[in-house]
Amino acid sequence: MSDEKSSGQRGKLPRSLYERELYRLQTELVKLQEWVRAEGARLVVVFEGRDAAGKGSTIKRVTEHLNPRVARIVALPRPTERERGQWYFQRYAEHLPAAGEVVLLDRSWYNRAGVERVMGFCTMEEYQRFLRQCPIFERMLVEDGILLRKYWFSVSDSVQEERFRRRLQDPTRRWKLSPMDLESITRWEAYSRAKDEMFVHTDISEAPWYVVESDDKRRARLNMIAHLLSTVPYEAVAPPVIELPRRPPATGYQRPPRDLQTYVPDHASELRK
Repeated sequence: MSDEKSSGQRGKLPRSLYERELYRLQTELVKLQEWVRAEGARLVVVFEGRDAAGKGSTIKRVTEHLNPRVARIVALPRPTERERGQWYFQRYAEHLPAAGEVVLLDRSWYNRAGVERVMGFCTMEEYQRFLRQCPIFERMLVEDGILLRKYWFSVSDSVQEERFRRRLQDPTRRWKLSPMDLESITRWEAYSRAKDEMFVHTDISEAPWYVVESDDKRRARLNMIAHLLSTVPYEAVAPPVIELPRRPPATGYQRPPRDLQTYVPDHASELRK
């Protein structure tokens, strides 16, 4: 069972084909970045979906070749006591882009419609207020000129559980598996209902939701990036002309003896083939 009917996922995309197309799309993302900077545009991309749906790995591919001073990833921790006393959208608003910036939200204000609603971290009154205010908030962003794109990563229950098991066995990814992730297994249907209700209230014409089928992560990454590029009217910006200067002739500088400095041990030379 998945949170939506599958649109006919095919077999896993071959790595060679995936890597070739990913590089082409990443090249276009660099062009998009330069257009955003040159035009003073503001782009916000929201990444939402179930745990282990592939949001984080897609964000990594989006930003892999981008300038971190232009494209920022925002992944907020749980709110502080002070933030809990603010207007709900306040702590998200301060992370919105200025002119010439891209912000990628690894989860967003939609926490209130998902985990907070399902886990009981907010009251019903707070939840219903969110559903009323969210479309207004997003319309304000769009009206002010922000390019807002919202992606929901959809994964089946069987693939989610398989990814959880791999995380459990991989010491480099074990940290990704939290008690909240395990709750998402036992509360699968509750999350499905919460997502459906969220879509009813927030899938608006000014800022629609786009669903990314993500049982195959390779396809999901390519599909999401290609779609994002297709929705932004960017153009190639001519890069500045750069010429490497001639290195001036030596003037007698001599490097200090090596034994006066502490070098990192050559761990690589100890490796065996």
